[in-house]
Amino acid sequence: MGAAAVTARGPDAARPAAAVVTGTGFAGHVVVGAGCSRGCEADELLALIDDALASAGASRAVVRALATVDARADEPGLREAARRRGWPLRTHPASALRAVEVPTPSPVVDAHVGTPSVAEAAALLTAGAAELLVTKRRSAQATCAVAAVERP
Repeated sequence: MGAAAVTARGPDAARPAAAVVTGTGFAGHVVVGAGCSRGCEADELLALIDDALASAGASRAVVRALATVDARADEPGLREAARRRGWPLRTHPASALRAVEVPTPSPVVDAHVGTPSVAEAAALLTAGAAELLVTKRRSAQATCAVAAVERP
C-alpha cells in the first residue's frame, strides 16, 4: 500500500522527491508533525498518527521525532504521546513554521497559534524535507502530517 508524495514547495520545485514509498512499505525514516487543542489526550493523537503512518506504509520504528510548535511544548497529551513511543519531541517557534510553505494552511490555526500550519510545517522543517508523505489529517482535537527525512 503506497502513498503518493505531495509537493510542499509547489510544482516548480527543483528538489528531488524526499522519499520513495513502495507497495511493501516505506523505505526510510520519517518525522511526524502534530498540532492539537489544549487538553487533547495522547490516545487520540496516537490513533491519528498510527492511521497516518499506515497510509504512508511506515512503521512506528522509522519515526525519528514528533514535532510541533513551541506553544504546545508543555501540552501533556503531546508529551505523553512522544514518551509512550520513545520519540523525541522537537518544537519550533511559530515564526519558523510560518516560513514553511504547506499544501493546507489554515487561517484558524494562524489566528490561534501565529502560524497557518503546525503539523505539516513542523514535519517538513524537522525532517529537512520538501515533500510530505501524508498531508494534514484531523481528528476532533488533533492534526498530524508525515514527512520523509531528507538527510540521513
